[in-house]
Amino acid sequence: MKSHTHKPFTGYTMAIILVGFFGFVAAVNFTMAKYASSTFGGVVVENSYVASQEFNSWLENAKVQEALGWEITSTWRTDRRVEVTAGNVPKGATMTAKARHPLGRASEQPLTMIEQPDGRFVSQQRLPEGRWSVELMITSGTDVWRGKEALR
Repeated sequence: MKSHTHKPFTGYTMAIILVGFFGFVAAVNFTMAKYASSTFGGVVVENSYVASQEFNSWLENAKVQEALGWEITSTWRTDRRVEVTAGNVPKGATMTAKARHPLGRASEQPLTMIEQPDGRFVSQQRLPEGRWSVELMITSGTDVWRGKEALR
């Protein structure tokens, strides 16, 4: 019979295990931090305290806007222009728009929206491929509608 001898567990072995374990954890953390910082711009609101103070007025504005009954839908046309269908919006309303890349990788692009005879609005500018969010503001007299639509 062959006897099997074990090597003793020494401080050197423990040091190798600890360095390997914490080296692996640090490598994973640095990798995840790199991915997180490269894909998120980091700003949701400029000043969270001011945003919290204005929250109730935002809710009131949303109720007023909802009472208008305007139905807004944004789509991309095949020619890469933004088309906005504005249901129940009075004729002669004006629309302003800006397109933003959701992760801040491309600069903000103002869009000139032209009203079509059937009530739709179409941008003069074409957007590059990718994901975009379009911030819209429609004004008719004293009524104002603001919204954000995601385009893919």
